[in-house]
Amino acid sequence: MFRLRNIKIREDLTEEQVFQKAIKANKIKQEEVEKWYIYKKSIDARKKEDIYYNYTIDIKLKNKEKEKRFEQIEEYEFLKIEIKRKSQYKPVIIGSGPAGLFAGLILIENGIKPIILERGKCVEERIKDIEEFKKTRKFNTKSNIQFGEGGAGTFSDGKLNTGNNSIYSRKVLEEFVKFGAPEEILYMSKPHIGTDNLVKIVKNIREYIISKGGEVLFNEQVTDFEIQENEIKAVKSSKKIETDTVILAIGHSARDTFKRLYELGVEIRPKNFAVGVRIEHLQKDINNAQYGEKTKLKLPSADYKLVYHAKNGRTCYTFCMCPGGQVIASNSEENSIVTNGMSNFARDGVNANSALLVNVTVDDFYKSTPLDGMYFQEELEKKAFELGGKDYNAPAQKVEDFLLNQKTSKFGKVKPTYLPGVTKANLNEILPDFVSETIKEAIPELDKKLHGFADNDAILTGVETRSSSPVQITREKETLNSTNVKGLYPCGEGAGYAGGIMTAAIDGIKCAIQVLEKE
Repeated sequence: MFRLRNIKIREDLTEEQVFQKAIKANKIKQEEVEKWYIYKKSIDARKKEDIYYNYTIDIKLKNKEKEKRFEQIEEYEFLKIEIKRKSQYKPVIIGSGPAGLFAGLILIENGIKPIILERGKCVEERIKDIEEFKKTRKFNTKSNIQFGEGGAGTFSDGKLNTGNNSIYSRKVLEEFVKFGAPEEILYMSKPHIGTDNLVKIVKNIREYIISKGGEVLFNEQVTDFEIQENEIKAVKSSKKIETDTVILAIGHSARDTFKRLYELGVEIRPKNFAVGVRIEHLQKDINNAQYGEKTKLKLPSADYKLVYHAKNGRTCYTFCMCPGGQVIASNSEENSIVTNGMSNFARDGVNANSALLVNVTVDDFYKSTPLDGMYFQEELEKKAFELGGKDYNAPAQKVEDFLLNQKTSKFGKVKPTYLPGVTKANLNEILPDFVSETIKEAIPELDKKLHGFADNDAILTGVETRSSSPVQITREKETLNSTNVKGLYPCGEGAGYAGGIMTAAIDGIKCAIQVLEKE
């Protein structure tokens, strides 16, 4: 095949029309084309007076000789896995988030039938529990935004872009499309699925794994591990399951599991993470800041990604930006407040929101154990619960009031979206001083990069503490096996090796391949 780049489109066209313009510009006759597809589509909005779509198209001609004048490429093929596993035991996967589900997919596609254990409920029941909490404040510790089928990523924007160039990225995207995602995720420069699609997709993946002989067991919280002579022998939930292989895809909120692993002597290290707040603006204001008002293209809700390096050496940055989304309750324990963001695929909500985070180093929290970062998060989450009124309201504050260090008395044009509700507060009272000071310094500076970011009426809702895991469960670089427990594969975001749906899914694939290729 060959690749045509920099196809600039300044009008709303169908994919077929874009293809026709591309081959015409390159003097290719349609009857010469054997097949084609869009490889990449992005928006170039650097010049507000000239915003356009930039396409890259891959084409295969019937006559290969005529392809030589173009940039040659190889068609994508997933690597061949050499299956050596002969164990009598079924591998156990703990957790059904992206890491666990994709590990299960790779195993089942290669003839190995895993047992997936999930402490929460199936996604259909999980949705009901989440909606119940929003309406009645009745919190379920095992079925919520953090726990349940699909993991924390199911209730997010569903971003699938990643900063790495993993050979497994295309495989992840193709599997998502296979199970119900829009085909555009294969070529959009910033692909996303949205919560509304993710809840259907994870169900389809589960049903596929079961149809091929795998097991997916819900309401099965793993409470213990049987380790003998530094080898995994069994896991215990409501039952004991003997196994010699455990893929530990537990997610970043499985604090009880972190504690038990540490008690058992599994090697765990503390790691850096970040904490902060969610910031909300009107989506129309973000659109105007990013696109201007002149373009005639029907552009999607605009996003942003911002970073500022403060004078105190800290970094403040936006993370998991959700265009047209809402701020959501993401606590996994009673009497605590954790915020996150989510969007549906259409991203058609009134507000835009993003995490606004400050880096936290090990030196900031370490006292005596590698779990101290977890305790740092817990303390902040409980303070937010108390500031919110001890009824699961989240504390919220206008940007203007935050900068002036005063409690908010009235919201302006931006209305908070967090449910079950918010309490007007002063977030400076609970944020660590270095976090509060860094955010105060950053907001006016970030406004210089994105006009309106420091809008007086923008809303800050606290606290965001679960952007990444506070620990890393160590593993060997090549085998991905735990550094001191044979047969245990720390995997995904909770183990400290991923940061989002895409990287977690990729890590699940990598761990599954190691299991398959181990004799």
